[in-house]
Parts: sequence; structure tokens; C-alpha cells
Amino acid sequence: MRFKAGRGAGTAARPFGHGGVGGLNIESTTRRALLRGAAALSLMGLDAMFAPLAAANALRIGDAAPPATLVALDGQRVSTSELLGHVVILTFWATWCGPCREELPLLSAYATQHAAEGLKVLAFTLDSPDDLRKVQPVAQSLNFPVGFLANSSLAGYGRIWRIPANFTINREGQLIDNGWKDKESSWTAERLERIVTPLLDNSK
Repeated sequence: MRFKAGRGAGTAARPFGHGGVGGLNIESTTRRALLRGAAALSLMGLDAMFAPLAAANALRIGDAAPPATLVALDGQRVSTSELLGHVVILTFWATWCGPCREELPLLSAYATQHAAEGLKVLAFTLDSPDDLRKVQPVAQSLNFPVGFLANSSLAGYGRIWRIPANFTINREGQLIDNGWKDKESSWTAERLERIVTPLLDNSK
């Protein structure tokens, strides 16, 4: 098909005549760069993205609980590996999470009541370390150590995206309650009595 001479012809032909082969080279170069980026993402980025999900899905009741280390606000480090022989609750919360703020006083009172029976609670906040002034008043009202998730270590539990979330570990270091499998993982008096109290009664 021929283009007619005139302004219309110049305008219509410009993508071919004006950009020419150079325009195609730019497009090809851009396409190659995008393909290289996609390949790199498939090798690195996607693995990094889905690794936390894979870790969370690998949690099994009765298996050894993945290790976790809380770096408390006072700098103290508490690791689950040091707490064998205790019943351990890992709880995840944030100052902006209403259900978390309701659950924490209940959990703190329960922890105080059963401390002599070997109950330990480690509380990880999803707040940013920059929000220390918001976290401190809450932490000071609780009878267990609190630390920032960002400063702590517990990769085996996956990315913490839903809170409140809680995990319970028995005296032998086995995972007894998996917060990702619970439709409602907030602590209530009934849930504590049903899940945690039997573990405390089963003292050595």
C-alpha cells in the first residue's frame, strides 16, 4: 500500500522513515533488558519472595519448633533454644492492632499466674524501631519481654503478615499450636486453658 504525498504522508511515514532502524534497535535493546531482568527475578527475586511462605507452610504440629531469638527493648537476647523445659508462647502484635492490644493484658496476667510452672512469653512487635516511644508504654505494662520483630530472628515462621498471631511450644521444644492454621489466633481465656494449661500441668 502506497502513502499519498502531503502532510498526511509525512506524519504516517515518520515512525518508519524518521526513527528507522534505530527505533527498532532501541525497542530490541529494551526488550532484551526486560527479559534479563525477568530472568534474574525468577532466579533470585521470586525465591526470596516465596521463601517466607514456604517456611510458614513447612510448620507442622509435633515437629521441632523453628528457632526464634527475641532482642528485647533493653538489649537482652532470649532464644527458644535456651528455654527447653519451659512452655513458650511466641506472640506477635503492634500498637496499631486493636485485637492485639486487647489480648496482651490477658496474656500478661496468664503469664504471671503460671510463671512458676515454667511458662515463658516472648512478644515481637511489628512496629518500626523508630516508634520506640509508642511501644515502650505498652511493653512496661507487660510481664514478659518485648522486642522489635525487625531486630529479632525467627525466619522459620515465615513472613508475619496477620496479627495477632501466636505459636506455642512445649517443654520438649515441639510446636503445639500453629498460629497460621488457626482461624482465630487471638488468645482468649478459653483458648489459653485449652491449649496452654495442659502443657503446664504436664510438668516433669
